[in-house]
Amino acid sequence: MLGRNGLVLRGGFRFGPDEAAPPGPAGLPARSILLVGQAGGAPWPHFLRRRREQPPDLADPLDDWARQVIGAVAAEFGARSVSPSDRPYLPFQQWAMRAEGLRPSPLGILMHPRYGLWHAYRGALLFDVEIPVQAPREVIHLCDLCVGKPCLKSCPADAHSGGGFAYQACLDHVRGTAGEACRTTGCLDRNACPHGAAYRYPADEQAFHMAAFMR
Repeated sequence: MLGRNGLVLRGGFRFGPDEAAPPGPAGLPARSILLVGQAGGAPWPHFLRRRREQPPDLADPLDDWARQVIGAVAAEFGARSVSPSDRPYLPFQQWAMRAEGLRPSPLGILMHPRYGLWHAYRGALLFDVEIPVQAPREVIHLCDLCVGKPCLKSCPADAHSGGGFAYQACLDHVRGTAGEACRTTGCLDRNACPHGAAYRYPADEQAFHMAAFMR
């Protein structure tokens, strides 16, 4: 089911007995978690086919699609599915770092040794039982090896710096007349990263995410 929709398991772990784990399918603290996400733009054509059947004014069509796909898998395997957009927010980035051994890039996106910045987490499966989970391998953090840091030098609004993400400056630029390149081809800083270029999202997918950011 996941593979047929371009999604993949991204690793997992077991919660410790003293951790504040979210509820599993039975309502008690979950014992194990598997993260589900994407590598590159593989899910995009599958989502586009589903988008034709969704209401045109749906607020979060990609999240809705991912919830349906991951929810069906959860029902099949006796798990509870959760999404990064669920409220209250769940610590997906911390879970991802723990499951895959990744660290944040200067843009805040986790840097993957193969996919670069072109990956995402679309949901997770929570289990009431302990399941076999492979410990993450130690991975090279590619940002440590990058001297030029082009991801911090390509934004016309200088939205990313050592001081963090200048959200309002980015939003104002993308919405303005000078932000057409960002709106149509995606974040210039993100696209400037040389790693994982083979997995870069297609332009229409990047434009979709930028439009969601502007709302």
